[in-house]
Amino acid sequence: MTTQPTGQSSGETPGFGPDLVEVFGPSQLDGGPELVQLLTPEGERVEHPDFSFDLGDDAILGFYRDMVLTRRIDVEATALQRHGELGIWAQLLGQEAAQIGAGRALRPQDFVFPTYREHGVAWCKGVDPLDLLGLFRGVDQGSWDPADNNFGLYTIVIGAQTLHATGYAMGMQRDGVVGTGDPDRDAAVIAHFGDGASSQGDVNESFIFAASYNAPVVFFCQNNQWAISEPIERQTRIPLYQRALGFGFPGVRVDGNDVLATYAVTKAALDRARDGQGPTFVEAYTYRMGAHTTTDDPTRYRLSDDLERWKLKDPIARVEAYLRRNGVADDGFFATVQQEADDLGRRLREGCKALPDPQPLSIFDHVYTEITEELEAQRDGFAAYLDSFEGAHS
Repeated sequence: MTTQPTGQSSGETPGFGPDLVEVFGPSQLDGGPELVQLLTPEGERVEHPDFSFDLGDDAILGFYRDMVLTRRIDVEATALQRHGELGIWAQLLGQEAAQIGAGRALRPQDFVFPTYREHGVAWCKGVDPLDLLGLFRGVDQGSWDPADNNFGLYTIVIGAQTLHATGYAMGMQRDGVVGTGDPDRDAAVIAHFGDGASSQGDVNESFIFAASYNAPVVFFCQNNQWAISEPIERQTRIPLYQRALGFGFPGVRVDGNDVLATYAVTKAALDRARDGQGPTFVEAYTYRMGAHTTTDDPTRYRLSDDLERWKLKDPIARVEAYLRRNGVADDGFFATVQQEADDLGRRLREGCKALPDPQPLSIFDHVYTEITEELEAQRDGFAAYLDSFEGAHS
């Protein structure tokens, strides 16, 4: 009769290191003991030994407004897609705190590389939500100029933006705008992606480059628990933020439904990057209350019990609870924000339907700053092809 080595479960091969649970801890449905939280779901302020929210109640009022308006953008866009006005929409319902907290931690000179779901960050950077709708309506390929707001075009290829962000951050180093000690000059980059993208090779390669070159980039992962229909447990054996240590830079898990904590953690990570201390991985632990996109049916792969449990952690409700409990805001404030949201929704509905359809030849206009001879020949050939149709000039 053979005996099993101490600490070794039946079926495991001995001699291959410690048990993963002993090292990283068990999977935690509430985010685990290392979750950074400054505002509870009940709207109570709590302290954290490493991070603090250093702004006053006026900022919290602004965060509340931002989140309500961002949610309205999302709700209106979803309705527009259901009515056939958009081809598709990537929902952010439930992730407002993660996006507004991260967006408001940025300085004007910081640059954002988004995925296709960062509507709240776009709002913080001053991008008109109508410009977002144009992309999803299919009338343009992203009509905003990234240089105007330091907010890149949406990236559809999963994870590709992390490499773009790392390269841009390395360029900032060479431009001498990192670690100078001048708060109006020093800049950083933030790359947004989801838990599903963390499995992509591009993301892991960007981690290696960022660590090797000490690039001033913050990797901000919104872990909304689902990579389309695949749960986070199937994507990783350890908490995502702990992956950063394997690449040589720190990782932090923050309550992604807590706008105060998300702001504080992201601000600290950006400060660290601007000071020349290198990359940081921020895992915003949140939940995708809606679908992956409007073509997805989440009822096919997740339980309603999970949804109900996360509803109790709603990012907007907890801020409202804090504001009311502490007498910071009255009914008049909430009514004003609601009216502003209604006005925004009306503008988006009317503006979306009024977006002009693109002219066929306009696809050639913005490939390069100046059109090349080769591209000009392609344009002229395409124009001749269009003219060949009967009634082309009617």
